[in-house]
Amino acid sequence: MNDMQSEQGFSIYRLRWVGYGLLLLSLLDTIAVLTPPQFLNPVWELQTIGAVVERVPVPLLGLALIFFGEGFDRQGFEELFLKFLSWLCLLLALVFLLMLPLGIVNTIRVNNDNNKQITDRANQQIAQLQQVEERLNKGTPEDLKNLGGELARLGVQTDTQNPQELKTQILSRITPAKERLQAQSQAVQSNQRMALLKNAVKWLLGALISAVLFFTMWRGTDWAR
Repeated sequence: MNDMQSEQGFSIYRLRWVGYGLLLLSLLDTIAVLTPPQFLNPVWELQTIGAVVERVPVPLLGLALIFFGEGFDRQGFEELFLKFLSWLCLLLALVFLLMLPLGIVNTIRVNNDNNKQITDRANQQIAQLQQVEERLNKGTPEDLKNLGGELARLGVQTDTQNPQELKTQILSRITPAKERLQAQSQAVQSNQRMALLKNAVKWLLGALISAVLFFTMWRGTDWAR
């Protein structure tokens, strides 16, 4: 019987040491994620929330292994450290809970910034087409040829060297080009919004689940306090 208890004791010790190792590795990984900090940057804050949430299984498993066996054969210093870890679980539960409003606000900010960048880029290209349209009425034949080259760079292809035909072609293609730019802009905004919301929902739900698990662990380690 004593041999069986001794073997069980060694198994518990091994699990606890694995837990301490996982917790240390998690701490080093978290420091790497948070360095260098870019607070007030919504993209960095949102991505950091996602990175922390995706790594949360490691510290959870580490803490579960450390607390395994409860008060069995604990030393004086370890009892004090366990008390600290128990309260740390409550602190982490609050931190992950606070990630929810921060993540929601940053998701909105990132989406607005993405939309603005895409819209500004599309408006700039449309403005260039409008400038071309304005130059048509007062341009020389040479100017029209130069305009053909500029339009080619904007994605509006022309295939004639005759100035009058070139002018007609340009006028007939500027409006569809504007509509195409607007449609592409809206499609890109929609795709980016969907990808952003998909990640944000996954990370925020993960943060909520993590908060519940850490709180549950705190409640279950009252023996350590």
